[in-house]
Amino acid sequence: MRIPRIYGDTSVIGGCLDAEFSNDSTHFIEMVRQGKCVLLLSEIVIAELDKAPAEVQNILLSLPEETMERVELTDEILDLRNEYMKAKILGPEWVDDATHVAAATVARADAIVSWNFKHIVRLDKMKAYNQVNLMNGYGILTIISPKEVLIDED
Repeated sequence: MRIPRIYGDTSVIGGCLDAEFSNDSTHFIEMVRQGKCVLLLSEIVIAELDKAPAEVQNILLSLPEETMERVELTDEILDLRNEYMKAKILGPEWVDDATHVAAATVARADAIVSWNFKHIVRLDKMKAYNQVNLMNGYGILTIISPKEVLIDED
C-alpha cells in the first residue's frame, strides 16, 4: 500500500501545544513519526516556523528526515496561488494561506491538513479552491483537519 503524502500547514504543528488541538495534532505528528504518512512542508511553513517558539520548532526537528518531503515554491505553485487570489477566494493579506493550498495541490498531496477554519478548512473555501483547481487542470484536493486523518485504524 502506498504511504499517503499529506501537506501540513503551520497550524497543525503549533496545534501540538494548543490545549484545543493538542490531541489530534499530536496524533497526526505521531503517524508521521511512525511512517504511516509523509509530511509535505513548503518554504512557507518553514518560514512561519522560524518565527514560532522553540517548543513548536522542536516538534518538526524531532521528526525523522525520511518522514518529510520539502515542497519548493515553484512558478507553477505561485501561478495557481495567483489564480486563487484572482478568484477572490481570499483577500491579499491571506496570500500565504492560498499558497499552502496551491503547494499541496501542485505537489499532488493526498490531502492538506490544517486548523485554519477561516481560510482553508471551510466548505465554501474548499469548493472555491477545487473549482479553480479543476479549471486549471488539477484534480480535487482533499482539505481536512488533523482530526480526520485516520490511517489503518479501527
